[in-house]
Amino acid sequence: MFAKLLIANRGEIACRVARTARRLGIRTVAVFSDADAHAAHVAACDEAVHIGGSRPQESYLRGDVILEAAQRKGAEAVHPGYGFLSENAEFAAMCARNGIVFVGPTPESIAAMGSKSAAKALMKKAGVPLTPGYHGEVQEVAFLLDQAKRIGFPVLIKAVSGGGGKGMRRVDIAGDFAAALASCQREAAASFKDDRVLIEKYLTSARHIEVQVFGDNHGNAVYLFERDCSVQRRHQKVIEEAPAPGMTPARRRQMGEAAVAAARAVNYSGAGTVEFIAEGDEFYFMEMNTRLQVEHPVTEMITGLDLVEWQLRVASGEPLPLRQDELAIDGHAIEARIYAEDPARDFLPSIGRLDLMATPEQSADLRIDTGVRQGDEITPYYDPMIAKLIVHGGTRAQAIARMRDALAQYQVVGVSTNVEFLHRLMSAPSFVEARLDTALIERERAYLLRPLVEPSDADWERAARAALGSVPADGTPWSDAGGWRLGSRAMRNVRLRSQEWERTVSVDFARLAPDASGSRTYRAQDAIHVFREGIHRVFRADDPYLPPADIAEHHGGLTAPMPGRIIAVLVKDGDKVARGAPLIVMEAMKMEHTITAPADSVVEKVLCATGDQVKEGVELLVLA
Repeated sequence: MFAKLLIANRGEIACRVARTARRLGIRTVAVFSDADAHAAHVAACDEAVHIGGSRPQESYLRGDVILEAAQRKGAEAVHPGYGFLSENAEFAAMCARNGIVFVGPTPESIAAMGSKSAAKALMKKAGVPLTPGYHGEVQEVAFLLDQAKRIGFPVLIKAVSGGGGKGMRRVDIAGDFAAALASCQREAAASFKDDRVLIEKYLTSARHIEVQVFGDNHGNAVYLFERDCSVQRRHQKVIEEAPAPGMTPARRRQMGEAAVAAARAVNYSGAGTVEFIAEGDEFYFMEMNTRLQVEHPVTEMITGLDLVEWQLRVASGEPLPLRQDELAIDGHAIEARIYAEDPARDFLPSIGRLDLMATPEQSADLRIDTGVRQGDEITPYYDPMIAKLIVHGGTRAQAIARMRDALAQYQVVGVSTNVEFLHRLMSAPSFVEARLDTALIERERAYLLRPLVEPSDADWERAARAALGSVPADGTPWSDAGGWRLGSRAMRNVRLRSQEWERTVSVDFARLAPDASGSRTYRAQDAIHVFREGIHRVFRADDPYLPPADIAEHHGGLTAPMPGRIIAVLVKDGDKVARGAPLIVMEAMKMEHTITAPADSVVEKVLCATGDQVKEGVELLVLA
């Protein structure tokens, strides 16, 4: 086993790898960018090396700098985590040339599966069923459009070197194809330095099922069962579970053996995931991810294994710890990805300081993988995932109930999150009844994104007491600092706002505050946050000496919805635009976001240019 390991990643996966390394007695070296100088993964490792600027291209994607750090610190091996350089064949080759073990497959295996087009050709030769589509090298717009028409709309444009939902666009009609292709190519070039795409038939009621495989350097290969990753938004996974609901033993064996055949076709070593699209009785090969997946914890929960330990043992030359017939499934596991994003604004990323991060208590059946702590910043430079919340139950129903309870205890202040959305998702009929497919979120949109109802009387009172500086810590009047007095009655009024509701609340300090089960009140700057049963309410107290906050006029300016970089300005001064027309394309947190016209109008003034780095709220253009 290795004595020292450099972890070429950041965030929760770097913390997670460090945890296993520590248990195995391996010393760890972290790498960090300017933005991550005080990050949790730096504190989790024994040593740390600064590798560059905040943008990934200046730090975590600089293989030469990371390799030099490994050599300088005497690391025998490099664990790439996922994303960044984890599927970079050249980086794996650089490690090998310099006598450092890359914890993953060989450069040849990565290259064989790194191109989705080449991988599909290899799988076709191996007899693995493929989704109908075009996987060739010709990339002209007119030719690709013809291929899309031949396949039949809707189609999915996918980056050849893509992953993580980036460089993917669904196109329903021919008229939208060119714009979607250009957007896909820009995102692919930015994320993977490769703008080539392939086109596949978009299956409208498909399930996304992936199989965890493992190989070693002694000719052994096994599958560690499957995960259902159908619940997605923006082509990115939100909920993953194992095993896949409704999977029969015969189908599990069929898909598992197909996945192992795919791995053997490229002499695979280490952890990998073979992804399939399934519809009805058919399943089709999508791609193979030659790395550890974000959702690997659900596989660990149902098998009782540590997949990072397996990775390290295989990389150090040991054979696989278990044979196929020694592997078994125990219960059901679900993982929810907690993101800094606003579901009500089309899942727009959110940045800011984590003023509060209260989490459920971890146990054998509840696990939290995170790379941030209370007080840390969510920056615009990296993926906005705050944590992975993983639960285990004896049955799927028990796991769902446990996840609902855990999400109700997860409380974050400082950024918008999808926690309440995930809590609703756990009760959505399609999810509860296991009617899973990649369109589930869109199908249940009315349920998942339904308007808030007015806060309860108890919530109004808790917010009022907080506004007046009265939030009893122990439920007795002696801890109430808001005006309680012996022998008299203290009443105070406060005017509160919450979304579109307003109320004047009378607080009786002679009476104890309401004690709603599971509720928590937190005050940050001018906002009062009340958490109860998975719902997060935000209240503000009106100052009678200030004008109402909502009287500011809107002058027709469109502002940046988040910090980011302008990558395309699609209009100029004087252009007439129709409602919904794309105006500006921004890149933030490794994703593209298109700003569209809110109404038929004329572009009065463009205030930004391609390449500009802008802050949230900055005016980008003025519409007349």
